[in-house]
This record gives sequence, structure tokens and C-alpha cells, in this order.
Amino acid sequence: MSNTVTRFTVTYRPAANEQNIFTSSDWVSGEITLEVAKQCKIDSLLIQFKGKARVLWTESTGQISVTYHSKDKYVSIKHYFVWDKDSGDDNETLLTDQFGNPYSKVVAPGCHVYPFTFQIPPQDMPSSFDGDHGKIVYSLTAKLSRSMRLPAEDSSQINYVTKADLTRDPGLMEPQHEYKDKKMKFFNSGTVAMDVNLEKTGFLQGEGLKVMACIQNNSSREIKPKYCVYRKHSFFAQGKRRVSTKDLFKEVGEPIPPSSKQNVTRVLTIPLDVEPSILNCSILKAEHRLRVYLDVKYASDPEIKFPIVILIAPKVPGVEAPPLAASGFGFEAFGNSPAWGIVPPAAAAAAAAAAQPSDPPPAYGTWLI
Repeated sequence: MSNTVTRFTVTYRPAANEQNIFTSSDWVSGEITLEVAKQCKIDSLLIQFKGKARVLWTESTGQISVTYHSKDKYVSIKHYFVWDKDSGDDNETLLTDQFGNPYSKVVAPGCHVYPFTFQIPPQDMPSSFDGDHGKIVYSLTAKLSRSMRLPAEDSSQINYVTKADLTRDPGLMEPQHEYKDKKMKFFNSGTVAMDVNLEKTGFLQGEGLKVMACIQNNSSREIKPKYCVYRKHSFFAQGKRRVSTKDLFKEVGEPIPPSSKQNVTRVLTIPLDVEPSILNCSILKAEHRLRVYLDVKYASDPEIKFPIVILIAPKVPGVEAPPLAASGFGFEAFGNSPAWGIVPPAAAAAAAAAAQPSDPPPAYGTWLI
């Protein structure tokens, strides 16, 4: 920050829900705050909303290390308050104040506020994500350029989550069924078998996951049904894949005695803070599995794995469209909004922008483990 520019920040109004999450078609309002100690001239001032994914990891073999990386971009909306026509951005939008006048390039000493409002594109984009080897980030970036000076920048991330809709994908409502039997060896004799059913594949945070099983214990020892929900992160770059898994929660059922058969029903409550599944990103995935297995002493445990999809719990609708908003998406005028942030907003303007579609993700079952 130079001696002339004493403060340069971008802030946004939180979403209208407890989790402070935004989804497609929600409205985001914010402001750029510029404070200068003396009069100065600026070449350009812009606000950009962008969403992108990135994966990066390094593998070493002996003294040789190879770095794998990949990027993907989902949206980039850029609008100017002050425009340098020599910058080559002739197709970008120049915003005006509430009276329809262009913002001045000459800034007087003091604090200046540049408000904005826009609608998140109504398209399918992956949720915000932060993993060991990759991220999906949605951010607001403000940039100030002046002649013979280094540009000033400030960014603020927003938490974007794909809109939950169990009816959008018929596969989320499909029931699942698996059967597994195993002959005991060594210290046990006989066989054990389990026939397991799930009512569907997709579940909301906080919802009960109902597991129905018929367990046949023809062995010489008692067995216990166990349940584990775990997540699997997969990262893809340059034809390679990096995977990490983590158990999220486990439960243990009542023991089933030898030479008996029981129908067992267990309802596992999915915690509200479990991250949602991400299946619509071409370079990373966040998947979930349910593992049902029988705990048998002195023997390997027979198990069944089910892919499940976890969606964000329903939320309070986001910021409503401003009364002066035009159709489409982009930066729109929101008039006299209530005061918030550091300085109350003074004005805003409107314009539409287009979004870039993402590449299709790998097939869901390609990396099932």
C-alpha cells in the first residue's frame, strides 16, 4: 500500500442463512472501499467474480520429483468502475453511479465507496472445496491501477455450494442392494452372509441413512454388524490420480449369536457438518461411501461398500434480487441499501455477463474403491 492509498478493501454482505453459503442464482452485494490521503488519479478500478479449481501434488522416486498440476475455470465476471480504454478490455462493462454518470478518475482525499450487486450464474458449478491436494475457490477480487505505481489488490472468498436437488438426478433416488457371504477358516467354522439394502443413494445433511440387512450367522462364533461412513477425495492431473480417504463416523450393532439369522435395521444420522459430495468437477472429486461389515474374531471381516451422495441441507433463500435488477446475471443496481460493512454504500449500476461452462467430470464409477 502506497502513502497515497491508505486503505483498499473489498467486502460483501453475508448470505441470508446461518451457514453464510451462496448457490446458483443467489444475489451477492458488496462494496470496494478506497481511502486516499491526497488527491490522486487512477487508471482503472474493477471488481471481478471468479470461480476456479486447482490441484497440485508432488511425487518422489529416489532423487527424482515430479509435480502434477491442473486447473479448471467455471466463471469470470469482470466490471469496471473506472476504465482504462488502452487496456484492451473493450468488451468489458463500465459501471456508472446512481445518477448514470461515470465515476471520476480523479479521486479527492478521503474515503470512497464503490458498491456492486450481481447474480451468481444459474449454471451447474462445483461447491467450494479445500483438500490436501486441491481447492475450488470462488472469490471477489478488486484491483486498482495507477500510472507508475504497483497495482493494489484485495480479495474476499465466498462459500459457494451446489444447489441440493434430489429430483435433478434420478440416480440419487435409486435403491441399492448387495449380498456377500464368506466361509470361515482357521479358528472358526461355518459361514456368514449378509444381504443389505439402502432405500436410495442421495441423502441430505442431517438426514437418516436407513440400512436394512438380513444377516445369517452359521459360524461357531458371535458376530457384530458394523457401519462406517467415510469420504474419499480424488485429484486428477496429467493422467495421474492422487487419493485420500478418511472415516467420518462409525456405529456398532448388537451381536448376533452363532447359528442364527436376524433382520437388522440401523438408521445412521448424517451429521450436519459433513461436507457435501462434489461430482461435477473434472479435476477433483469429493465422494462418500457407506461400508457395512461383519466383525468376526480371528477372521477377515466380510464387507459391502455402497456409494452415497451427500447434499447440503436446505437453507434459507439467499439475498433477494434487488428491485432495480434487470434480467440475466451480472452487476445490478440495488438503490439505497441498509448500511453495512465499514462505510454505507452510496450507489451501484447494472450490466450482464456470460459464464464459461466446465468440462464434464470423469464417470462416477471409474475410481470406485
